[in-house]
Amino acid sequence: MAQHFVCLTFDLDNASPTIAHGATTPTLISRGDFGMVATERLLALLEQFAIRGTWFIPGHTIESYPASVKAVHDAGHEIGHHGWTHRAPASLSREDEERELARGNEAIRKLTGRTARGYRSPAWDLSPHSIELLLQHGFLYDSSLMGHDYLPYQARDGDVAELEAPLVFGPDTSLIEMPISWSLDDYPVFEFGAHGGLKSAELVGRNWFGDFRYMADHYDWGVITYTFHPHVIGRGHRLIMLEGLIEKLKAAGAIFVTMEEAVGAYQTRYPEGRSERGR
Repeated sequence: MAQHFVCLTFDLDNASPTIAHGATTPTLISRGDFGMVATERLLALLEQFAIRGTWFIPGHTIESYPASVKAVHDAGHEIGHHGWTHRAPASLSREDEERELARGNEAIRKLTGRTARGYRSPAWDLSPHSIELLLQHGFLYDSSLMGHDYLPYQARDGDVAELEAPLVFGPDTSLIEMPISWSLDDYPVFEFGAHGGLKSAELVGRNWFGDFRYMADHYDWGVITYTFHPHVIGRGHRLIMLEGLIEKLKAAGAIFVTMEEAVGAYQTRYPEGRSERGR
């Protein structure tokens, strides 16, 4: 029996990215504040369809907007780790990256009663230490890599990439990778200031549904992950598109799950894991 899973994921960044880049003027902060308005709208939309999503939330957002993030948790959505600040791990020392993991997890524990099972890197840019640190801190899965679009796989550690030498693949690890793509992310196509931003919501929605249709037509089993930022997707015309997309996905047989639930389905389907190592 074919199974096609959809993960609706939300990076609840609010003001954390602008602050991480040193931009702290009132207008830029207010762009992040809109995430509170958008979160209310998104929670209502997800409740309308009885969908539970996965929200990757920086510790900075958890501690700066406590009522907003509590509403997400109270609605039954999965809370994933997205750093404490919104700094990419590749820009940090190993010590600072580990400090971010610990501090972010403590904020999540205070909110939910447990540490996060999943991690998503700010800016999707892991460091050479990230996989090791995620395993060390007890994470089950990561969602920062792009080695497939529909099939999870075991994250590798220790690849060696040099300019004038073949790529040497590191070994697979027990960390499960839930792959993502910039083409399934709202930020590049919609956000003001992003390369190619402010695109037509309807045209983007067609692309996003097309990726699901390809999975359904060519794979008996798969997971597609859409990445949204509340302060981006939460504008009225984009929410209308998102509502229509959900309706079309449901009609096409999509199974909406949290990312942790999708990981469980992957483990059942591939009890030995699957590799993207040098295929």
